[in-house]
Amino acid sequence: MSDGWTTIESDPGVFFQLIREFGVKGVQVDELWSLDSQTLASIKPVYGLIFLFKWVADKDLRPVDNNSVGNVFFAKQVITNACATQAILSVLMNSRSLDLGQELTQFRDFTADFPPDMKGLAISNSESIRQAHNSFARPEPIVPDEREASKDDDAFHFISYVHVNGTLYELDGLKDGPIPLASCSEDEWLEKVVPEIQSRMAKYAEKEVRFNIMAVVGDRLEAAERKAAELQALKKLAEEERLHNNSTSSTSADSNQAACTLLPGGDDEELSNKIMSLDAELAVIGAEVKEERDKRARWANENIRRRHNYVPFLFNMLRLIAEKGQMDKLIERARAQKKQKLAGDGQ
Repeated sequence: MSDGWTTIESDPGVFFQLIREFGVKGVQVDELWSLDSQTLASIKPVYGLIFLFKWVADKDLRPVDNNSVGNVFFAKQVITNACATQAILSVLMNSRSLDLGQELTQFRDFTADFPPDMKGLAISNSESIRQAHNSFARPEPIVPDEREASKDDDAFHFISYVHVNGTLYELDGLKDGPIPLASCSEDEWLEKVVPEIQSRMAKYAEKEVRFNIMAVVGDRLEAAERKAAELQALKKLAEEERLHNNSTSSTSADSNQAACTLLPGGDDEELSNKIMSLDAELAVIGAEVKEERDKRARWANENIRRRHNYVPFLFNMLRLIAEKGQMDKLIERARAQKKQKLAGDGQ
């Protein structure tokens, strides 16, 4: 089933904007290039991991948890083209600490006791989710015919890994239910999930199956800006305290109380050292803020290009080329270049 749902590009910038259009705040999606402990620690909080791979038929005899309907949000995949969106929803819906916004909160509450197949149908019938998903539809010059995938097609699939109520789960919409992988705490689940993903990677690497990993994490720009504001406030207190030490005037009682609580000492040398240390921290966090802002700007520009319909421009450009009598020359040149390339590949 894919009626009314289009294929969208699997990209962190697309997923970030998609999540925003769902109404969810304080979260973004980053692509992971490593699963080492240092990398995972640097991106916390992590609300879930998403594994994308070229699907191949494979027997899976692991048992599913059929008794978790009310505790774990798990939906059967009934929409062919919305696999990525469903994987993201699987992570978002299973996080109780996220601000999902009114739309998704009501949807989660409404479907809480639905069985997996009914949850999947509820997603397929959600107009707001479908509209957000389809806002990234690629413009097509003609509407392609619906057809069944053949064995030669590349069918990509997404599965999610989440921690819910002391258990690490694998959520695969093609299965009948969530697959419990390990009992663990909130602090342990990333450590527990790494061997599971590495095992999949090793298996698919043998078959030359393409894959990648994305993490649904806290909004890193918000966190960096919040940290920068805290450091600026501390620096201001340190500067006020140093000024107070060298002046007969006094700062406010609140400022002095905060300075005594947050700053290490009171003499000029200690305060000057603290200010230098804060400046160094501000330089680091400022670079993080700039990096995240640049990334958001790049995502925004890429999403504009993805959503823009270039077909009329291309059609008119080709029409003008034909009117000027240049089309045949370009076609012959393209054929010659292709022939030359094929000859080079054959050597």
